[in-house]
Amino acid sequence: MPMSQLKDRFGIITGVAEGLGNRIARAYAREGMRLALMDVQTQKLNELAAELIANGVDCLPISVDLSDEKQTHHALQQALDHYGTPRVLLHNAAVLNERFFVDIAFEQWRKEIDIILQAGFILSKGVWPLMMAAGMGSIIFVSSGSGLKGFEKEAAYCPGKHGQEGLMKVLALEGKAFNIAVNTVTPGAPINTPMSHGHYPEALRQQWIDPDLLAPAFVWLAKQDTAFATGERLDAWKMSQMLTG
Repeated sequence: MPMSQLKDRFGIITGVAEGLGNRIARAYAREGMRLALMDVQTQKLNELAAELIANGVDCLPISVDLSDEKQTHHALQQALDHYGTPRVLLHNAAVLNERFFVDIAFEQWRKEIDIILQAGFILSKGVWPLMMAAGMGSIIFVSSGSGLKGFEKEAAYCPGKHGQEGLMKVLALEGKAFNIAVNTVTPGAPINTPMSHGHYPEALRQQWIDPDLLAPAFVWLAKQDTAFATGERLDAWKMSQMLTG
């Protein structure tokens, strides 16, 4: 059963400038949440925030390179200083640059890993004691098929997503006693986003769906406690279809 409504609750969302994160941010805004919005694409980030603010949403855009440890810590502190204890942390930001292993430089590998896994650790670590004290919270990592399988030209992205799955499992165990739900969510279907435009073969493009259709799953999950789901790898498409009938 839903733990609480989201109106006036505080949520942190990364990777909101476009694609799935953008649609989730809009869905959370429709629920009346107060939002800290993080992305490295400053112009698109500010455009989204301006649109939401014009519609009465309380949100704070924070331009940040999540591959940078210091920037990530600073961005998180900005959000917490402004809004306090978050009800939900949704880490969606990721970068996928396809390169054969022989061609990838360590710096390129490290950047992708750090956006996915290092930032996930820093953000979760920062909100953890606040959620413990509140006795509630939902941490959601956006995963993909690359979190379970290997793919050519993904020597950074796949390890990052695999690592994120492992982090989720540990945090779910440790968070259970404090009612902190921690889950990964895979889209469950090809989605039409700027990232997918550069990586999906034609066969998948014929099947892709609008990311708006996945938003109900993320809204539902943000409302839940550990009695509903924690330590799970969830399918957003299946969940959304069930929720919307």
